[in-house]
Amino acid sequence: METMLLSQREIQSLVTMKDIIECVDKTFHGMGDGTVVNPTKVNLDLGETSPFPPYDGFMNAMPAYVGWNDSAGIKWAGGFLGERKKQGLPYVTSLILLLDPKLGHFRAVMDGAYITNMRTGAQTAVALKYLHGERKTLRLGLYGAGMQGHTQTMALSELFDLSEVRVYDVNASASERYADDMKDVVKGRIHIAKNPEEAAEADVCVCVTQSKEEFFRHEWFRPGMILFPMGSYQECTDECILNAHSIIVDHIGQTLHRGALAKLADAGAITEKNISATIGELAVERKSIPVSGKRVLCIPIGTGAMDISVAALAWERASAREMGGKYVFVE
Repeated sequence: METMLLSQREIQSLVTMKDIIECVDKTFHGMGDGTVVNPTKVNLDLGETSPFPPYDGFMNAMPAYVGWNDSAGIKWAGGFLGERKKQGLPYVTSLILLLDPKLGHFRAVMDGAYITNMRTGAQTAVALKYLHGERKTLRLGLYGAGMQGHTQTMALSELFDLSEVRVYDVNASASERYADDMKDVVKGRIHIAKNPEEAAEADVCVCVTQSKEEFFRHEWFRPGMILFPMGSYQECTDECILNAHSIIVDHIGQTLHRGALAKLADAGAITEKNISATIGELAVERKSIPVSGKRVLCIPIGTGAMDISVAALAWERASAREMGGKYVFVE
């Protein structure tokens, strides 16, 4: 049996942001109705927070089964600063192994970085679709003008008209590059914020930074705002979390152990009882969350199911077009 090999460039030619949003939406439905199996990711700390080994990075193992397209697989992905950053390499590194769930045959091995970046943006857009209902126009406050900032904007622009984007990055030149790159994607004005507070004048604030500081302050978190703290660390203050009217996540067990909620969860200040809903529950209309006049915190920390759903679509299209390399691992 042959295993397909797909490069990042090939995947880029096979799936669009619109395709990825559709995959993410269907997969959230599956998480809501129980047809997606997604264990909590396993983390390998390679110096991200631990003193040893000293490589300033981490890797996550993220397995999943997705019922709507009958696919299984695992993403092996992480982020590295340190030597990788010095060499000018992208922060994210990733491969996806796609499995035939009936036979156990590996259908494909493919790049996972492009899928990771694109589906992370798609998660925000789909979550907002269920939180904002019929509303089609938004003002976006964006923290982080790198790859994730770009894909967040691309995804949100598929489902909403962005009347204004206020972007802040500690690197001013990154904000300037972002504004130039996104000028044809954003229908409204792109404003480069001089400080973090200035970027918070928005309906929705999305934080996609590598910051280890809790920079987003409670006084900026106004009633009626939806805040997405999506970095690996806690980007908003404890007050933002503890005083939120609703907390929505994609995966309860996973979100309590990494990212914005991890510190408070470890201290016992946040538990599963504080989670108002999952995005899957919103998708299948098991729950609804009021937004008007409320402070809503939404944390789609990322699940392997999203990656596997997109990888399966890429594999299907590559098979139909006879693309990709082929390799027989076992004769």
